[in-house]
Amino acid sequence: MMANLSAKAPWHLWLVGIVAVLFNAIGVFDFVMSMAQGAAYQARAGMTAEQIAHYQDLPAWMIITWAVGVFAAFAASILLLLRRRASYPVFVLSLAAFLISLDYTYLLTHDGAIMGPQMAITSAVITVFLLLFCWYSRWMIGRGKLV
Repeated sequence: MMANLSAKAPWHLWLVGIVAVLFNAIGVFDFVMSMAQGAAYQARAGMTAEQIAHYQDLPAWMIITWAVGVFAAFAASILLLLRRRASYPVFVLSLAAFLISLDYTYLLTHDGAIMGPQMAITSAVITVFLLLFCWYSRWMIGRGKLV
C-alpha cells in the first residue's frame, strides 16, 4: 500500500483530477447559489419563469438528491487528486443522484419540456463527464494508482 502511495502519479491523473474539481465546483456553486439566492440567482443565470418555478417547487427529497450529487462529485474529484480509491464509489454515488434528478425532471414531473434543448444538452454533458470520471477512477484503481 505504501509503495503505491510513493509511486509517481501519471500526469493524466493530475489533469483529470483538476478538470474534475473545476467542473464539479460549478455544480456546487450552482447549488449553493440556488439555495442562498433562489429565483434571483436563477433569473440572472438565464432561466425562464417556468424553469425557476420547477426548481423552486422541488420537494425536499429532490433538494437532498441534488446536494448529494454535486457535493459527492466534488468530494470524489478531491479524492481522485489524493489518489484514494474511494473516489470511484463516490463518483458512482454522484452519477446515481444525477440520474435520479433527471428521472424526476423528465419522467416524474414531465418538466423536461420546459427545460428546453439547452438544458438537455447540459444534462447530457454532465452525464458524459460523470461517466468518464467513474470510468477513469475505476481504471486508475485497476492500474494500482489509487489506494
